Amino acid sequence: MEKSILTLLIFLPVLGAALMVPASKFIKVKDIVKWIAVATTGIQLALAAWLYLNFDPTLSIMESPFTVQVEWIKHFNIEYFVGIDGLSIPMVLLTALLSFLCIIASWNIDKKPLGYFSLFLLLDAGMMGVFLSLDFFLFYIFWEVMLLPMYFLIGVWGGPLRHYAAIKFFLYTLFGSVFMLLAMLGLYYYTAPFNSDVGTFNLIKLIELAPQIDAELWGYNVQWLLWLGLFIGFAIKVPVFPFHTWLPLAHVEAPTAISVILAGVLLKMGTYGLLRISYPLLPGEVISFAYTLAILGVVNILWGAMNAIAQIDMKKMIAYSSVSHMGYVLLGMASVVSASNSGAQAGMNGAVMQMFNHGTITAMLFLLVGVLYDQAHHRWIVYPDNHENQELAGKLGFGGLGSQLPVFTALVAFAFFAGLGLPALSGFISEALCFIGGFSAFRLLTAIGTLGILLNAIYFLRAYQRVFLGRLNESYTNLNDINKRELFTVLPIAFLVLLFGVYPKPLVDMVSTSISSLIEIIQRAM
Repeated sequence: MEKSILTLLIFLPVLGAALMVPASKFIKVKDIVKWIAVATTGIQLALAAWLYLNFDPTLSIMESPFTVQVEWIKHFNIEYFVGIDGLSIPMVLLTALLSFLCIIASWNIDKKPLGYFSLFLLLDAGMMGVFLSLDFFLFYIFWEVMLLPMYFLIGVWGGPLRHYAAIKFFLYTLFGSVFMLLAMLGLYYYTAPFNSDVGTFNLIKLIELAPQIDAELWGYNVQWLLWLGLFIGFAIKVPVFPFHTWLPLAHVEAPTAISVILAGVLLKMGTYGLLRISYPLLPGEVISFAYTLAILGVVNILWGAMNAIAQIDMKKMIAYSSVSHMGYVLLGMASVVSASNSGAQAGMNGAVMQMFNHGTITAMLFLLVGVLYDQAHHRWIVYPDNHENQELAGKLGFGGLGSQLPVFTALVAFAFFAGLGLPALSGFISEALCFIGGFSAFRLLTAIGTLGILLNAIYFLRAYQRVFLGRLNESYTNLNDINKRELFTVLPIAFLVLLFGVYPKPLVDMVSTSISSLIEIIQRAM
């Protein structure tokens, strides 16, 4: 069981997608395609939960009973190499949970359901493969596998500007992938002399080999060029300013469930890639780039928050809030160079925890906005000046929904407060650790970054006041409160947000050992 569970986590969705075609033709059961998707992602979630319960964070990847390493393309020394550690297991849990809940949230998708749910499962497989791959070539394949499903899921099932949003997402991500490919090939070529002239994509071996690279190309240090290539590839996915412009449009046009996956999982792949590949392979460049990374983190925090304040579309507001909150992750990651070991540990722990916590909080936010949109058919906080109905231009989009939708309103308040980072909710712990780590290394920058907390309060509280408080808009007296299916998608996330806010120890214990090992690699290079 141990040796097969990681492979099952990756390829079970592929099997589910493959079964959908014959099932839809020969099994005369209503919504059979949807039920296959539910069963597939439900089993995957159960396997991920079992993996977590049996995961020993004190063991290294190579000591873990779950690691699988077999030859694949022998001529180029490419392996099927998958494993789990404290960096990857929170992301595996997050991916499995959100994939399952997003299938439930997509139950009303009736436009080409076979295409939608099969593509979603292929996307799920790609995401899981990225988090479990320990061979760079395999990692890159899964990274690219995600591109096409996401392109079609936005481009076919999205909003009015779906084609433009899908193409923009595709081109930005493909642009980054080219740089990642060049860096991967560079690592393969330049590390070969240190490995008996045999190149390798094995990430564990590359941790030993890559720091030995001492060469120049076009007058530039090769290690610096490798770092730059990897950083561009991962930064676009985060997204780091100024590579962020694809994100708000993709979120606005994507179906609700795809927005959840975009914000909850795909953004984390950028920071995960930096931690999994760039940090251990190029520790010297991490040290040189740390201050720049901290600056970019603070820019993300402030720029994302200020743009969120300016938005009148709830979905776009949450999209820019994601840009802001990923800035906390970057700031925490930069603190790895802190002279204080406890500061470095706090910042890095906070970064990984923020990846998980933001994934749950933003998923809850997008799901709740989707619930409102399904009934009201719009997401305007304030109607735009160029609205087709000029009588509505500049007026509040809703107003007073708290009296009409009490349960829904309470859940939105909970999600907004979590997004604010209030104590007793998970966002507080991870953001506080990021700031503690950041302050130990970059005091002035971190002090400036704390302004993001104030800006977050402005856009969340103002949106809540305009949509839910005051007198009820008579146009919405026919709205129904959140139903049981919608509650089922939101309540498990709310539970995790509260659990890790009150009792973060399971999450801290999960990541601490792997983070300590990563900090040691960086500190040896200092």
